[in-house]
Amino acid sequence: MLNSLTMPDRTGSGAGTAQAALDLVQRCPREAITIATGVLTGIPADRDERATAERAIGLALRELNDLSGALRHLRRAVRSAGSARTEALARMSLGYVLANAGRTAAALREVTAALPELTGADAGRARMQRGVVLHYRGLYDDAVRDYGQAIDIAQREGDRLLEARARNNRGLLNAHRGTADGTDDLDRAAAVFHGLGLDLAAADARWNGGIAAGLRGDVAAALRCFAAVGEEYQRLAVPRPALLLDRFELLLSVPLVDEAVQVAATAIRELRSRGMASDLAEALLAQARAALLAGDLDTATGSAAAARNRFRRQGRRTWAAFARHVELRAEFRRGTRSAALLRAMVRTADQLDATGWPDPALTTRVDAGLLATELGRTGRATALFAQAARSRGRGTAPRRARGWYALALSRRLGGDEAGAARALRRGLAVLDRHRTSLGATELRAHSGVYGQELAAEGLDIAVRAGAPGQVLAWAERWRANGLRMRPALPPDDPDLVAALAELRLVSGLLEEAVLAGRTVHSLRERQTRLEQRIRDLARRAPGGTQVVAPPGVRRLADRLGPRVLVELVAHGDRLRAVLLRDGRASLHDLGPLDQAAQLAHWHRFGLRRQIVGGDSAAARAGAEHAAAALDSQLFDPIRRQVADRPLVIVPVGPLHGVAWAGLATCAGRAVTVAPSATVWLSAEQREWCTRAPVLASGPRLPAGRAEVVRLARVLPAARTLTGADATVAALTSAMDRAALVHIAAHGAFRADNPQFSTLELADGPLFAYEWERLTRPPSCVVLSACESGLHGVRPGDEIMGFAAVLLALGTRCLIATVLPVPAEPTTALMVDLHRRMRAGTRPAQALASAQRVFAAGGDDTARATAAAFVCLGAD
Repeated sequence: MLNSLTMPDRTGSGAGTAQAALDLVQRCPREAITIATGVLTGIPADRDERATAERAIGLALRELNDLSGALRHLRRAVRSAGSARTEALARMSLGYVLANAGRTAAALREVTAALPELTGADAGRARMQRGVVLHYRGLYDDAVRDYGQAIDIAQREGDRLLEARARNNRGLLNAHRGTADGTDDLDRAAAVFHGLGLDLAAADARWNGGIAAGLRGDVAAALRCFAAVGEEYQRLAVPRPALLLDRFELLLSVPLVDEAVQVAATAIRELRSRGMASDLAEALLAQARAALLAGDLDTATGSAAAARNRFRRQGRRTWAAFARHVELRAEFRRGTRSAALLRAMVRTADQLDATGWPDPALTTRVDAGLLATELGRTGRATALFAQAARSRGRGTAPRRARGWYALALSRRLGGDEAGAARALRRGLAVLDRHRTSLGATELRAHSGVYGQELAAEGLDIAVRAGAPGQVLAWAERWRANGLRMRPALPPDDPDLVAALAELRLVSGLLEEAVLAGRTVHSLRERQTRLEQRIRDLARRAPGGTQVVAPPGVRRLADRLGPRVLVELVAHGDRLRAVLLRDGRASLHDLGPLDQAAQLAHWHRFGLRRQIVGGDSAAARAGAEHAAAALDSQLFDPIRRQVADRPLVIVPVGPLHGVAWAGLATCAGRAVTVAPSATVWLSAEQREWCTRAPVLASGPRLPAGRAEVVRLARVLPAARTLTGADATVAALTSAMDRAALVHIAAHGAFRADNPQFSTLELADGPLFAYEWERLTRPPSCVVLSACESGLHGVRPGDEIMGFAAVLLALGTRCLIATVLPVPAEPTTALMVDLHRRMRAGTRPAQALASAQRVFAAGGDDTARATAAAFVCLGAD
């Protein structure tokens, strides 16, 4: 968005008090209004001073986002002016606010009319102001020219403020256009504003520097900038609702789609209530873009059409083309395949390129190429892909990767499958390098969406070639990439530690208030604000280490030994499996992916009913039927190869939450579940820690304390943390370098943001975020809390939650549950598990043996409880 493109000048034709009010607009707009109002209501002033006072009030109201009030006072300033120069200055300011209100044609008339009456520095300000209007209208070359002329005049006249204003505007525009000199202009503008004591203007320039960082793809730097400047805006008590759109752009660049949807909706409400028509049109476009990524095609089409109509009325043709791009993409996603749609997409892509929107132009052109391919227009498709492929050498990482994707599509059309595969690998390598700049687990997890098309295309090449080793390589090339590098969150980040501690306190107060029946609205608002602050602080972490390359078949086979790797892969609407046994890979079709997902859902539902409802014949029958059907789909095609060997299973998408021990093929068998074969191999190669085990129990769970007491008899050397001793700080400290950690506590899985999943301890919840601060995690962690083994699954099978944090840090294995489980049977299962592990049995086999005992001798609840546990990572 266009952010604070201009500020009022400090020189005008008014004298004394009115000029003082004008000077204060950028420092304290409310005080400026008070002083200027005094001029208008006090001793009669001359016409020019009254005009200057009206102008000061109008510009101050603009800073406070009251556009209707601003326009009213600025029109009074024009009417009441006593000299041509004062009238021209008022028209100049009126034009700026008209542009803010979306009335760009009227704005351009006012500013152009002012130019002939102004000379010297005044002419420079008018040039700068006309550049603002041209900027709004999307006439970027003309705007840059006017900004440049304003800078030349300012340097000749020695007007540092004018130069800073024009540099701020030109820097923001050039940042959007991707030119290198944008950052230099913004830095110089911020320094001048600061030196002149214009804190608000300096904050605006620094905020624009954050926008520039985001446009360069430096998400962490942009977040740090926005956080720092946001605090400055709060100190100055100046609302900036349009800045929500800058936050939206950054969220969408990751992309954090759910949060972007919320921010766009908030921006629409705020901007509509303040009458900011220009920014409101951009907010509607933002809503459309987020809805498109979220798969909400109706909202995408409706909001894009509304935005396009507003842009047209405002004379902003380039923005209207951007909105049209979203409408066309939504139509393509709906399944429309027509020559008319193809012509519209090509025309819109050309318009976007011509007016400075290279990224949406690229996306539209690739979609147009795909459409042309489906329509049988191979030559047209090849030309479109070739044009799009030129982007592979410039721009942000996602843009370059998409250029490589276009080149691969072009080569496939020409029959060059090997060349296409090389292009796809180059594109994924670009995204790998980009991922290393994203320090936060959350950002890396969501960034997987950018590799989706490339990996799917490479996978398709390998599947059609019938090459199981290549299918495995392509699957590994994309999935769970975020776990191939250690999170870079500083362990001593004091702001994050303080925010998490405050959230822990608020969570406790909230729970107490709910139980007591008290009003909790203010506490929930405080919780929401804290969670947003924690997300922002975590996302600001610097990048991590180099991403580890996926292993080949031979390296995996050497480590697997007698085990069999079953890696599930989504290929279009089919579920396939790459099976690796004794150094040989094979490829198998397991049927429809949707069918497997539905069966997995029914199986979980049936087990949950058994756990909650006990010995229910209907629940048992439902779970058994779903288990038999899912087992048949997944394992019948590979049963001979699997035989009776231990399994390493790499799930896909909706199958990450399967209770594997509830399937006949897996029951009693050592089964390890991993996010990817690469993650499994890394975990398998880690050395075991040697420090004594740690046993901890949380509050309000008597069975948890009893569980720890019983486990202490099995593990007499263990350190125990119970009651008031089981605090977050004590547990995280004790976990460092421990061979084994067992935690019996209430748990809660947060599907909206798995990094806020919790384990309840004596002083409040332990958040998944906090385990990222461990310098040397335990080798094996056992969590008997409800659903502690669940993940949030993002594109690329990137997982989030306790398992993701621990495996990324270096934990070998995590034994946890994918369902809510009752206390009594869980304790008995855990005691049996630890006895077997203490006797030397590896974790996966120890869990399988304990589960088999329960399945043979327990009731429905005990059997379902046992089936809910999985061994994640390696064993």
